[in-house]
Amino acid sequence: MASITLKSFTGLRHSSPENHHSTTSITTLPKSHHRRVKILASKSSPKLTGRNLRVAVVGGGPAGGAAAETLAKGGIETILIERKMDNAKPCGGAIPLCMVGEFDLPLDIIDRRVTKMKMISPSNVAVDIGQTLKPHEYIGMVRREILDAYLRDRATAAGATVINGLFTKLDKPLDKYAPYVIHYNEYDGKPGSAGKKVTMEVDAVIGADGANSRVAKNIDAGDYEYAIAFQERIKIPDDKMQYYENLAEMYVGDDVSPDFYGWVFPKCDHVAVGTGTVTHKPDIKKFQLATRLRARDKILGGKIIRVEAHPIPEHPRPRRLAERVALVGDAAGYVTKCSGEGIYFAAKSGRMCAEAIVEGSENGTRMVEEADLRKYLEKWDKTYWPTYKVLDILQKVFYRSNPAREAFVEMCADEYVQKMTFDSYLYKKVAPGNPLEDLKLAVNTIGSLVRANALRNEMAKI
Repeated sequence: MASITLKSFTGLRHSSPENHHSTTSITTLPKSHHRRVKILASKSSPKLTGRNLRVAVVGGGPAGGAAAETLAKGGIETILIERKMDNAKPCGGAIPLCMVGEFDLPLDIIDRRVTKMKMISPSNVAVDIGQTLKPHEYIGMVRREILDAYLRDRATAAGATVINGLFTKLDKPLDKYAPYVIHYNEYDGKPGSAGKKVTMEVDAVIGADGANSRVAKNIDAGDYEYAIAFQERIKIPDDKMQYYENLAEMYVGDDVSPDFYGWVFPKCDHVAVGTGTVTHKPDIKKFQLATRLRARDKILGGKIIRVEAHPIPEHPRPRRLAERVALVGDAAGYVTKCSGEGIYFAAKSGRMCAEAIVEGSENGTRMVEEADLRKYLEKWDKTYWPTYKVLDILQKVFYRSNPAREAFVEMCADEYVQKMTFDSYLYKKVAPGNPLEDLKLAVNTIGSLVRANALRNEMAKI
């Protein structure tokens, strides 16, 4: 009998021989047993003696918190390092309904349950969105400092060790199964403290440290295009706050952003007003002023209580994995085009990466290899790549000019468009369409774009 050993694929590229997770052997059988094969697989990574696998999670946002909790519950010795325990990232704070259930989020950390949205065109034509929502459906609005702290606390309860520290660098192992040495400054909570320099040996690292990820730099993960998000938290009078009780607004137009949108999202006792841009970063304050002007009548008398700015990645990094170091959340570049959504995808990627480590290490009893972590990337790309691609196309088509944005807002008035959009957003699954309605939508889309193009031509003549 002949024996053939096949090279295995581990995701986006060939694995090197030394990184094979297992060897698959196919044995040729007699013709009477045609098409029957016997597959033998064996775990190649060594068993750990006297200890469990140790993993460092760098970054304590949704990605890091979800990863640390999953690791700790899976028998992994888990260390989470976060610099700012009161982190309040300039984030719209919208989360889909499915996240509430998937991550068992208590309702008391959700500031508002938005059931209505207004999409407002460059010419201030407002379209009401939300009539297709069922009675139990809503978009959750959260403050990041509340959500992030809750997920970190839950990781601690599961057995993770949370350290207030600033990750600085990691030293790569000298051989295949040797530990990584991570360096960080540990803080004691005292104002002005420079921190104590500490080193720690770990078996694997999850980089969940945001768009400016130091972990990404340490593994030469490459750069990506990024947007600047600018947000002001504005305390408005109670009577005006009633208007935003369950309502969010999105503004599109060259004045508020040449390639993104402006927003007014309700929080517990204030509204978050913000905008973002990739192409015109130096003008971000001008765009923010325009967003405030567009909403001026509804936020009149408001007082700015906090100003925030932060980079937001526009596409995944060229490299998201190197041996036993993986990137998740913003560090990996998991923010969607068009909508700019990132919270759910951060938490989900953190959990998926941690699950791959738990499974590959057999609940912390074995060393992990790159092939184990690559399973997370394979699953992630298979599940979410279509979503990112579709939203990328939508942004390129409808955000390129004011006439195109007018067409986009016009389309949003269609009930079928609303249903498809909300179903896909709330449950993070591609909503099944109706062929006839899809055809009508295609025709209407073309019509809207033709009208937009005609308008642009007329404006050019003027």
